[in-house]
Amino acid sequence: MSESRDRRAQFGWAFYDWANSAFATTVVAGFFPIFFKSYWSSGHPAETSTLQLGVGSALASLVVLVLAPLLGAVADRSRRKKPWLALATGISVAATAGLFFVGEGQWLFALTLFVIASAAFFLAMVFYDSLIVDVATPADYDRVSALGYGLGYLGGGLLLAVNVAMTLWPEMFGLADRAAAVRWSFLSVAVWWALFALPVFLWVKEEREADTPSAGQAMREGVSELRRTARRIFDEKPVLTFLIAYWLYIDGVHTIIRMAVDFGLNLGFGETSLITALLLVQFIGFPAAVAFGWLASRWDTKKAIYLGLAVYAAVTAWGYFLAHEWQFYVMAMVIGLVQGGVQSLSRSYFARLIPEGRAGEYFGIYNMMGKFAAVIGPLLVGVTAAATGSARLSILSVLILFVAGGWLLTRVDASQARDAG
Repeated sequence: MSESRDRRAQFGWAFYDWANSAFATTVVAGFFPIFFKSYWSSGHPAETSTLQLGVGSALASLVVLVLAPLLGAVADRSRRKKPWLALATGISVAATAGLFFVGEGQWLFALTLFVIASAAFFLAMVFYDSLIVDVATPADYDRVSALGYGLGYLGGGLLLAVNVAMTLWPEMFGLADRAAAVRWSFLSVAVWWALFALPVFLWVKEEREADTPSAGQAMREGVSELRRTARRIFDEKPVLTFLIAYWLYIDGVHTIIRMAVDFGLNLGFGETSLITALLLVQFIGFPAAVAFGWLASRWDTKKAIYLGLAVYAAVTAWGYFLAHEWQFYVMAMVIGLVQGGVQSLSRSYFARLIPEGRAGEYFGIYNMMGKFAAVIGPLLVGVTAAATGSARLSILSVLILFVAGGWLLTRVDASQARDAG
């Protein structure tokens, strides 16, 4: 590669974020939970459909928790991260497209496809994240990672905006009703994802060694390497400390994302307001994530993460006083300014900590920790609400995650990490 490790390869890698973010926005955050209750599980009580959706989400998370570190290690041993990425992407795209064909009342079929699509989506992120070491030098990690998140916010937001328009005015798109619009939205996500994922496979050249092992040998070596990695991480203080810090503060980030919508509903804000807020986060997140990459390159990656966490802590405290719809919009805009920055710089900073040649297995564990996220936060919120009887007070409990995660991050020294590995 050239001195800049081929800018086209970097753009091709970052464009995968543009491609797959459509699934995260339109399917996961936008339409699936609502459509599942109102269409596929319409004959069941609300609490039953909530249980069904919760079980499905838990199953998807369990699959990722078990397979992410293992498949990451196998991809490293085989030196074939791109084929694994293609397989996971293909499975998720096919399952997402399948939602178009699910009829009313077929909740089990819809939930099964959602579990498959979600699990494959998160497993694909293991291979995608680990490819950053093949397209960028450590000096470029912040910029390239931020570019990926920025394009993800923009791409996901653009398709979501189109999908929202389809559901609000289905007749303008030649569709019979809102249900048809939602089903076509799922199909549009699959097509969008498949089309815009092509650059990463065409432009990114994965570095391989001559003695690439067979699939079976790679699996055996991957399992053995995963065991060694798990033991090794406990001896690598910077990596272990960062993973715990990341688990805490990203749990806070995910909890705020989820609780902001629920809180808005509890305050009586309508679905249109919530979708508008989601769109604000997406479109503000695009330039903000890129700006955070620029800031980290000229300031310091950890300090930029601290800035994002400080803003999150302030927004959490502000949530206690939230009372009007315009405040909800402002909160969404503020979150959009830092959400992508915290996520992208966490990814690029972790890339600096890991040993050479082990990106897949380490990012497998990194993504596994991400799937543990939003576990402690909701529990804190629930326990506080039950103990105090105040939903507003319960939101303040999330501050613990940002403070604890930020403090642990101060204990991480990236300059010691690779030597220790």
